[in-house]
Amino acid sequence: MADTAIDPIALRREQRRVLAGTVVGTTIEWYDFFIYAQAAGVVLATLFFAPAGETVAQIVAWASLGISFLFRPLGAVVAGHLGDRIGRKRMLVFTLIMMGISTALIGVLPTYAAIGIAAPILLILLRILQGFSAGGEWGGAALMSVEHAPAGKRGFFGAYPQIGVPAGMILATATMWILTSVLTPEQFEEWGWRVPFLFSIVLILVGYLIRRAVEESPVFKELQERKGESAAPLKTLFKRNTKEVVLAALIFIANNAAGYLLIAFFSAYATRPVEAGGLGLERPPVLLATSLAAIGWLVFTLYGGIVSDRIGRKKTFQIGYALLGIWAIPMWFLIDSGNLFLYFLALFLLTVGLGLSYGPQAALYAEMFPADIRYSGVSIGYAIGAILGGAFAPMIAELVFGATGQSWTIGLYILGVTIISFVAVSLVKERRDQPLNTTTVEIHGSAR
Repeated sequence: MADTAIDPIALRREQRRVLAGTVVGTTIEWYDFFIYAQAAGVVLATLFFAPAGETVAQIVAWASLGISFLFRPLGAVVAGHLGDRIGRKRMLVFTLIMMGISTALIGVLPTYAAIGIAAPILLILLRILQGFSAGGEWGGAALMSVEHAPAGKRGFFGAYPQIGVPAGMILATATMWILTSVLTPEQFEEWGWRVPFLFSIVLILVGYLIRRAVEESPVFKELQERKGESAAPLKTLFKRNTKEVVLAALIFIANNAAGYLLIAFFSAYATRPVEAGGLGLERPPVLLATSLAAIGWLVFTLYGGIVSDRIGRKKTFQIGYALLGIWAIPMWFLIDSGNLFLYFLALFLLTVGLGLSYGPQAALYAEMFPADIRYSGVSIGYAIGAILGGAFAPMIAELVFGATGQSWTIGLYILGVTIISFVAVSLVKERRDQPLNTTTVEIHGSAR
């Protein structure tokens, strides 16, 4: 990071603005994304997919959650290409606005009862826009934070956009908890579910004002001064760094799969009637317990970034995935107890492994790719990992449970993807001491 003759006070002030901009913006974007996941488990099956029948409608609602992930790579390609050419900051603002518009429009969308088949079609189109936006959002936020980081603190700075994910979940789940607590089930299904989507308008305005004040990444500025805009970052990426893209995707799948069970599946399963295969618990206390557990995800994510600056990204990831694999099956026996405290404890302990395998991700990914193609590399790797991991994780969990009738078998699925991610991160070379302002990355001792 080039910081020639920079006022230290001004630099720290700018770094604080960057951290605020990335965490606030990411929180808002993921609130938008997660409010859909919450709604998919609560009302969307009934309101938009009811003609398919109760069981199939819920599976289709989970599938609509996953469909947007298929468009994340497209968003990552477009945002990554433009982010490597015109800058990180512009793409952050663009993706934030796009996510907010698509989310707010879902809040005014007519249901199947009002306009028939057009309702689910429009819902899926807006969901695709959400996916496109999310595909470009994370890479920009991650690089703005990591590339502004002082020496030895990339993991800590990179953890800030990461904590936006659990923070967005807390905000989304807490909003649902408040609404389901003050409204009757009939009121919530009739109009209350729209409120969290429309609330996005206010959040987007706040996020836009904060992000607009953030300076462009110093690494990108230096890259422009040194060599101008990259001529074809996407073509260069797959010519030089295909292996890193594949590894980045595989590293993420376990965290994203387990994360989406926490985000969407657990609360839907816990509140489903017993005769429909659920636990029959009341929705407000379940949502409150889920929100409190997500605080653990936030804390352990930040801690994971800090620890990775001390012991390395790779080792921190490995510890996180080992804990995730160990807990994947036992947690279901606590969840199935039907006791709210044990339900909370199961989810909270899951967040330890989730946080340690998520906090270091931004720094790890940034260090895997050279500066001129970094936005494209981290965004596409992240987006593909999200497809392989979380896109259809709730649907897969639903299908596994339906086929076996035993919830703990879902843990076998999580254990399997955790093993894959553990092996993938073990193949990455530790580079936390390598400069970020280089257009080459050291691979096994030689530059390429």
